[in-house]
Amino acid sequence: MITRTRKPRTTGPRPDPRPHPPRAAPHPARSRSGRPAVDFGRPIRVLRVPDTRGGRLSLRLDTRATAICLLLLAATAALGILTLGSGQYTVPPGEVIRALLGDATPKVHMVVVEWRLPRVLLAVLCGAALAVSGAIFQSLTRNPLGSPDVIGFNTGAYTGALAVIMLANGGYYQVAAGALAGGIATAALVYVLAYRQGVQGFRLIIVGIGISALLASLNTWMTIKADLETAMAAAVWGAGSLNGRSWEQLGPVALVLAVLLPVVLLLAGRMRMLEMGDDTARSLGLRTEPNRLALVVTGVALTALVTAAAGPISFIALAAPQLARRLVRSPGVSVLPSAAMGAALLVAADWVAQRAFAPTQLPVGVVTVSIGGAYLIWLLLGEARRQ
Repeated sequence: MITRTRKPRTTGPRPDPRPHPPRAAPHPARSRSGRPAVDFGRPIRVLRVPDTRGGRLSLRLDTRATAICLLLLAATAALGILTLGSGQYTVPPGEVIRALLGDATPKVHMVVVEWRLPRVLLAVLCGAALAVSGAIFQSLTRNPLGSPDVIGFNTGAYTGALAVIMLANGGYYQVAAGALAGGIATAALVYVLAYRQGVQGFRLIIVGIGISALLASLNTWMTIKADLETAMAAAVWGAGSLNGRSWEQLGPVALVLAVLLPVVLLLAGRMRMLEMGDDTARSLGLRTEPNRLALVVTGVALTALVTAAAGPISFIALAAPQLARRLVRSPGVSVLPSAAMGAALLVAADWVAQRAFAPTQLPVGVVTVSIGGAYLIWLLLGEARRQ
């Protein structure tokens, strides 16, 4: 006799033989009000604006970087107002603002706008130019020490300007042309000597340091061979100074920066691709060497421009990009935060140079070297701990 056993009947629903889709990701954490919690790590917003052709343009906006840039610009403006009101003839901040708006007495207007304002604006532009140049070379070398004053481009620009001062006794525009020619010639020499089927960052730094040492010896020799008056003028100018700068020096700097900064912003995306390595950049369709050469020429031009206007000012290009990167918390250096940080640093350093030993005014390069030396020691110690 054959008996059949029945399976126990279940009271629940019958199982579905079809495969279930994967479970959706859990909802983000919500606050008590029911809104999604905010992630403060790297907030990125995508802005969509109407296009003229009927479509939409998308723009990635890093809210933290934008906030840092605005705060640095506000700090630069506050430091500028403080500098404009400081001196033997003190002007209150309210009077400074009224003078800038054109609503002040003729005496205050002359002191603030005609005498002091060109120097502050030149400090802003030179600080931004140096910081952008430092960001370019630190990105290309992928090294926080890869700035134009370490690689030697500052020294090369100083050599060109010094040669014009010593040999031709040239004026401001001749010295500016000599600084630009010296910086570009130094960059070309370093680039050629460091080129081995491409340019590696470490090799570029080592070759640049060697060329910088040779040019520093040449500069010392030219200063010793010159007569006393010319040598003293060259030494004061070589310290990096904004003393006595006027609208005459500000105009050419602003004009050249108006051309170079948009070029850097256009090359910024390619600069970030080069940070990933040449093989990765080529796989993404980037021509590495032409773009690297364009970035090198632009960075040298920015450095030579500042050297021609105010002399070789050190350590702004070294410190500003790294300080901005730490504030923004980005994996690499960024152009706009670096420019804002460089402007704030140089305006602050110039105020210290004016007021530290008042009424004697120091060259701003003396202040930046003093502060930058301490920063360089801290940076080297930090790099040593990571090894």
